[in-house]
Amino acid sequence: MKSQLKQWKYDSPGGPLYLIASPTGLRGLYWQEQDVAYASVITTIFIQARDELTEYFIGSRTKFTVPLELMGTPFQLSVWEELLKIPYAHTYSYRKIASCIKKHNAVRAVGSANGKNPLCIIVPCHRVIASDGSLGGYAGGIEAKMKLLDLEYLVQSGSQK
Repeated sequence: MKSQLKQWKYDSPGGPLYLIASPTGLRGLYWQEQDVAYASVITTIFIQARDELTEYFIGSRTKFTVPLELMGTPFQLSVWEELLKIPYAHTYSYRKIASCIKKHNAVRAVGSANGKNPLCIIVPCHRVIASDGSLGGYAGGIEAKMKLLDLEYLVQSGSQK
């Protein structure tokens, strides 16, 4: 199946993002280039993802509708499905996610699954923070996480230009 996956580079306002798609859905959105061949043509999935990400970065989109193909363990999928429920411009703690999926003692495992999220921004792992309010980690770096959260807070408050 890997040979059917294609990569496309999107130069977002937040820096380069690498989109990975199968013929039927978006599989990955990464801050770093992946070991997948580049698409020879831009597909409708890449176009939809690009357009929705552009709208997100300019503050006119708060939910994504691009078809997704999440691939992971049952536990990872449960965490990622819960991430999709975090409202725009809100944050949940790793502990709250563990509680929501009824795995109260799995806070570290939630953190690990969060860190392996293959669809940054779209599956909003940047909205997960530590219980003490600190940001925790982020695959794109803490600065990128802060920028994404700031963007969402500004849009939500109506302060974005």
